[in-house]
Amino acid sequence: MGWGRTELVGERRPARPNDEWNRAIALCAGQAPLVWLAWWFAMQAGRDDYDYGGGGYLGICCVPLILPFVGLLHAAVQIAPAAALARLRPRTAPGPEWAWHLAGSVLIGAGWSALGVVLWGWPVTDTLPWFVGVGVLPVLVLHALRGRPWGGGGVWLRSAGTSFVLFVVCGVAAASLADDYEPPQLSAARLAGEWRGEDGGVLWLAPGGRAELTRVPAHNDVDEEGDFSLCGGTGTWTFEQDSRLPGSHRDGVLVRIDGECGQETHWTIGGTERNPELFVLFGDPDAGELRILTRD
Repeated sequence: MGWGRTELVGERRPARPNDEWNRAIALCAGQAPLVWLAWWFAMQAGRDDYDYGGGGYLGICCVPLILPFVGLLHAAVQIAPAAALARLRPRTAPGPEWAWHLAGSVLIGAGWSALGVVLWGWPVTDTLPWFVGVGVLPVLVLHALRGRPWGGGGVWLRSAGTSFVLFVVCGVAAASLADDYEPPQLSAARLAGEWRGEDGGVLWLAPGGRAELTRVPAHNDVDEEGDFSLCGGTGTWTFEQDSRLPGSHRDGVLVRIDGECGQETHWTIGGTERNPELFVLFGDPDAGELRILTRD
């Protein structure tokens, strides 16, 4: 493949070492915002954000600083190894070089997807298209740039400019197409029943306003250590319309616990009409600990 060197047709200047490696990093970095936007639209648009604060958007200011490292990592773990695989093909093997490079990228992407399934249990139907897909554009554009008299700086500028324009245009289109999330409208009668958490907690809301708790998180007092405690016992609950919590206008459930474990805790209604949820965010509104209860 000539990885690491780029010969310019019609010129006699010495080939610059690492030209192709530098181009691969620039292309991987340039597509990263578009990949994130596609992931957001496919996985997050129109879904419940659980009233997380907007401070996280300040992190966008740091994106230009981390994109080169993202591009370097992607090129190192997928694009460059795929080029090495392509060079191992027999000299008599049919097909253009870009096709072999692309096939190697697909194979490596599938390998990373399989690793995610084995180590973290990620669904293969979600991870495989992403791990395979992110290697397609850099490989194709990398081969399309062969022979072009662009130095490293030119590739980075063009990659960054194209990425920015496409991100803005596609971002506006994605925002207009994405449906706004609307929480389900539940009555007090529909809220009554058993709600369970992933960690084994159980909240029973009786129709008469009584509540029973088993390892259910509740807010701590200001002078207690930590943001919440896991409480059990009995208490009361009331249906709260138009939440009094700052920044939220959702309905919810206010749970008051008998005894000294925890303070009254407002559980906000989320999820969907078919699969409703109760949730509460403990601690920092931008990076707190989210606890969710679902119907049994």
